[in-house]
Amino acid sequence: PSSSRARTHARAVPSLNSTRSAASTAVHNLFLKARLVYFLRPDVAVISPQDPILRIGSSLTATCTLTTELGLHAGSLYWTLNGVRLSSSTYRTVSANILTIELHSLNGSQQKSGDNLMCHGPDGRVLAGSCLYVGMPPEKPVNLTCKSHNAKDLSCRWSAGGPGETHIPTKYTLKYKLRWHERENECVSYSVEKQGYSCHISANIALFTPYEIWVEATNQLGSATSDISSLDVLDVVTTDPPANVQVSRIGSLEDQLMVHWTSPPELKDVLFQAKYQIRYRLEDIADWKAVDNVGNLTSCRLAGLKPGTVYFVQVRCNPVGIFGSRKPGIWSDWSHPAAASTPSGGTDASQSSCDPKASGQNSTLRRELKQFFGWVRKHASGCSSVSIKLYDQWRVWLQKSHHQPRNQVGKRRLFFFCGTFSMSSQTPHRSINTLS
Repeated sequence: PSSSRARTHARAVPSLNSTRSAASTAVHNLFLKARLVYFLRPDVAVISPQDPILRIGSSLTATCTLTTELGLHAGSLYWTLNGVRLSSSTYRTVSANILTIELHSLNGSQQKSGDNLMCHGPDGRVLAGSCLYVGMPPEKPVNLTCKSHNAKDLSCRWSAGGPGETHIPTKYTLKYKLRWHERENECVSYSVEKQGYSCHISANIALFTPYEIWVEATNQLGSATSDISSLDVLDVVTTDPPANVQVSRIGSLEDQLMVHWTSPPELKDVLFQAKYQIRYRLEDIADWKAVDNVGNLTSCRLAGLKPGTVYFVQVRCNPVGIFGSRKPGIWSDWSHPAAASTPSGGTDASQSSCDPKASGQNSTLRRELKQFFGWVRKHASGCSSVSIKLYDQWRVWLQKSHHQPRNQVGKRRLFFFCGTFSMSSQTPHRSINTLS
């Protein structure tokens, strides 16, 4: 029965450690075999203390005690830590069957399963082993933030406090409760990320009632609790990115593109309204330019672009709670990029007209608009309305006139109608006024 147990245990070892490196696996398997020998023959040798839990920087005196049946003298034994032979200057032979070792200023454990301290016979055979767990108690978890996807769940992230690494197994538990309820709940869906830890609460989310959320960190050396975060789910809502983002030319205008998108379905809920942000970049340039404060429109005109250039455009959404929430909201991820090219030409500008903050860079566009509406007031005071299409046609004429040889510009005149432009070298029959 004993040999059968040994064969069964030995076959299980490789699968338990398949993810370890080759060197670490060898040391760990050797340690398991030592434990197996001790389990089958408890009279061989024993190390004390067994599996101690120690703080970083502390000292340890370990003892390897032999049985007389082995016929070995303690002075012939030696110690290893994680497969590395330790200096004999740290040994002390107490008697013929007792060998001790003193370890000082211990470093944190190299693996969560503990560091392997082993006592060997003169032929290298492992006589006994012990796991050393060397670490620190956890510090208070920090940077606890939460967000709700479409007001239907709650995902929270946090970071370990202090240096972060405790070197021994540490459990993090996210707890939450409604502010005016005593019953605490624990999150159950955890994951480890590069920047810390997270947990996802997917059911029974309450709206219009504040939550209190905190994280508890615990290991065998101590525990710590984060600050309590109070939040209303409606203050931390984020949505899917805007869908169906499309970019298209505006006739033959060389420096403008039109962007259209569809609001996320969740924003059709009466709880939310939205604001959007656009960013765009040239095909061969990695840096994006942002267009802020687009508002809750689902289209935007980008102006001041380079002619004959491919642009990539993305849109994101920020839901805003309309039931008393004063929080700024959480931006969604960016939409998939959409692309279009401007018509070829010779102008060169650098800023979108959708950006109300771009006062300096947008001076050219404002000057053109001022000139355009000044001409409209002078030559078309009888028109009841002026559409953006009219401005587009005027811009096309302006760009084409810039491309004409100087001696021909004065020969062509722009004929203006209420609602349309035409360019000709002859006088039209239906023109109201002409702009030279």
